[in-house]
Amino acid sequence: MKFGLFYEHQLPRPWSEDSERQLIQDALDQVELADRVGFDYVWEVEHHFLEEYSHSSAPEVFLAAASQRTSRIRLGHGIIQTAPYYNHPARTAERVATLDLVSNGRVDFGSGESSSEAELGGFGIAYDEKREQWLEGLEVAIRCMTETPFTGVEGRYVSMPPRNVVPKPVQKPHPPLWLACSRRDTILLAAEKGMGALAFAFIDPEDAKQWVRDYEATLAERCVPVGLAVNPAIACVTPMMCHPDEDTAIARGLEGGNFFGYSLAHFYVFGEHVPGRTNVWEEFQERRHAHGYSPEAALAQKQETLGAKVAAGDTTGLRGAVGTPEQIRDFLRRYEEAGVDQVIFVLQAGRNRHEHIMESIELFGREVLPEFAERDERLSAEKAERLAPIIEAALARRPAPPPPMPDDYVMKAIPKRMVDEAQFDAGREWMEDLANKQAVGEQDETFVRGILGG
Repeated sequence: MKFGLFYEHQLPRPWSEDSERQLIQDALDQVELADRVGFDYVWEVEHHFLEEYSHSSAPEVFLAAASQRTSRIRLGHGIIQTAPYYNHPARTAERVATLDLVSNGRVDFGSGESSSEAELGGFGIAYDEKREQWLEGLEVAIRCMTETPFTGVEGRYVSMPPRNVVPKPVQKPHPPLWLACSRRDTILLAAEKGMGALAFAFIDPEDAKQWVRDYEATLAERCVPVGLAVNPAIACVTPMMCHPDEDTAIARGLEGGNFFGYSLAHFYVFGEHVPGRTNVWEEFQERRHAHGYSPEAALAQKQETLGAKVAAGDTTGLRGAVGTPEQIRDFLRRYEEAGVDQVIFVLQAGRNRHEHIMESIELFGREVLPEFAERDERLSAEKAERLAPIIEAALARRPAPPPPMPDDYVMKAIPKRMVDEAQFDAGREWMEDLANKQAVGEQDETFVRGILGG
């Protein structure tokens, strides 16, 4: 089983002029440390307008910066919003491929729909069309990455003529594909499309075991891959804070983990939000105090939170991967036994402190991670061998490739097209002469004046 870090770039109010810069720089330090101690992945989300909950609107920029401070950790888009109204598929393909090049082939390509009014309304996407937009954008982006040239598309949400989209990614046929999942139906959708399932829901290992079974059954029965390769993996997200003393771990990680869940629900379920005005952190604190809840009380009672169930037989009420190295190790073994391929930790949440996050990463890397790394190669190889015939059958079900580009298609420069349409012979002669001059390095004053004049 592998391990990753997950970033929303949470930033509860109040903010200073330097808050966002410091947030990003701290996160880069954390990723650099995670790479050094043996973490396998860093996952960065794409969200827009979700103040306090997520200040991560350009994940490709953050991941590119992380790529230059690391050497082995994989850089996961978790996720890109592939609906064409968010991101044109050609731009998605270009950014993913460029990141793959600057990182020497370390990119994973996760995608998803998003369902917040802040984002859907901000980009003019109807709620009942978001899945169709996600899929069309993803399909076209994959084609742009893998076809030379891309032969064009006339879809419902995107229309694009033939173009050769460059650059192409290092990884062939394309980086591994993942889908953001929060419910059983999207887990099954990931299996149907041959994509890894990024389970962005706090589920315990026993629930994860059933999700793994359902995913693999669907993969075997009705997978038709959306890409040219299948990524049969399941990753689960859980809150994390590691310290030799359990009470210290809970005191450091509890409030941030709770704010993560509250701010998510604020934008996706129950919130009313005035852009630039609503204080989500303040509302979070007011609701907690109104119900007699405080971090001190929770610590004293060791209450179950975040929707994570109490570990079987664990009377301490461990919350996800929040606790001592031994507690976390025992908790994670249950994910491993359930067949989960990766556990992704939410450390940067609420007002969790940078120095505490760094301590947790280093302690986990030293005292917990090595045991799982020793087993990972063998378990991954066994799973790959077991699923090989299932994947082969799934790839055989892929539909026929898109039609080739028409033999007579040609893309003309705009002046060339205008001259040809006007059947302007003098213009054709001038363009022929210009081409010859440019080939030998001669300067044409008419051409230079036209270019400089816009």
